[in-house]
Amino acid sequence: MHKKDKSRNANLYYKDGQPSKEHFEEIEEKKKRKERQKRINENKKSEEEKFDLDTETVIGMTNRNNENKKRKINEKISKKQQEQQKKKKRTKKIVKIIILLVLITGVTIFTMCSPIFNIKEIKVLNNKIVSSENIISLSGLKLDENLFKFSEKDTKSKIKNNSYIEDVKIKRVIPNEIQIEVIEREPRFSISIVGSYAYINTQGYILEKCQNELNLPVINGISTSDEQVEEGKRLEEKDLEKLEVVLKIMNIAKENELDSKITTIDINNENDYIIVIQEELKTIHLGDALNLNNKILYALSIIEKERGKEGIIFVNGDYSSKKFQPYFREKV
Repeated sequence: MHKKDKSRNANLYYKDGQPSKEHFEEIEEKKKRKERQKRINENKKSEEEKFDLDTETVIGMTNRNNENKKRKINEKISKKQQEQQKKKKRTKKIVKIIILLVLITGVTIFTMCSPIFNIKEIKVLNNKIVSSENIISLSGLKLDENLFKFSEKDTKSKIKNNSYIEDVKIKRVIPNEIQIEVIEREPRFSISIVGSYAYINTQGYILEKCQNELNLPVINGISTSDEQVEEGKRLEEKDLEKLEVVLKIMNIAKENELDSKITTIDINNENDYIIVIQEELKTIHLGDALNLNNKILYALSIIEKERGKEGIIFVNGDYSSKKFQPYFREKV
């Protein structure tokens, strides 16, 4: 049957062994159908691609929005975490401070109450003039009192009430010893006041008023009144300036082994300082504070020359003049 149909169809398209017109038309129609189908497929593909592109765009925007949301959420979470961490640190710090305060309080209470830290010995160091008993009495410190109860500042102030004490250092030696180290002012000169003497150091501090005269050079002619001469105070400014000249005279005399022989220095006239050397029976007029070294050398030369004679040596002339000559006037 099929073979017969094919044969009949073939006969319809061929005449005299050549393709018929109908055959060509059918072929053309098939081509057109294929082209239409191809265009339809292409359009479908184009539509699909366009849809995918839009979808990707929408997806991309959606993704970015999601990322922004996530970032904001993460930032909030991060801030909260940072705040929590700060709170934890503050809490830890407060706890540490409280623990430290508790420990300090506990240690303080223990040291203030424990008999282990009661004073058993008080030592005074470097004192030569003021006795150890006097210094301990001034300090107010007592045995069997707690090592940490007293004020170091107040104790120093009490000890320095003694005019001989220039400075004080206090050391607590654990567990039960106190060391008091002092720096003393040394008396170098005495000044005469009504009915007594006062001792001063090289800085012009009045150290002590006493009826007895120490073996010290006496300074006469001070401007400080007797009422102002009080232990612990200093001489007036004018006297302090003259005291500097006195120290210069004593230093030069020491270089020439004469300082120990000087018994009196008169500073009443700053243009004529006078020293007395009782051992040599000599009074020396030095003049002002200029050329002191040369003046004392001249005076030494005259002392050697006129040894054993009582009199006055004048080295207070005009050293700028070639005619000036130091001289000695013997007492008649």
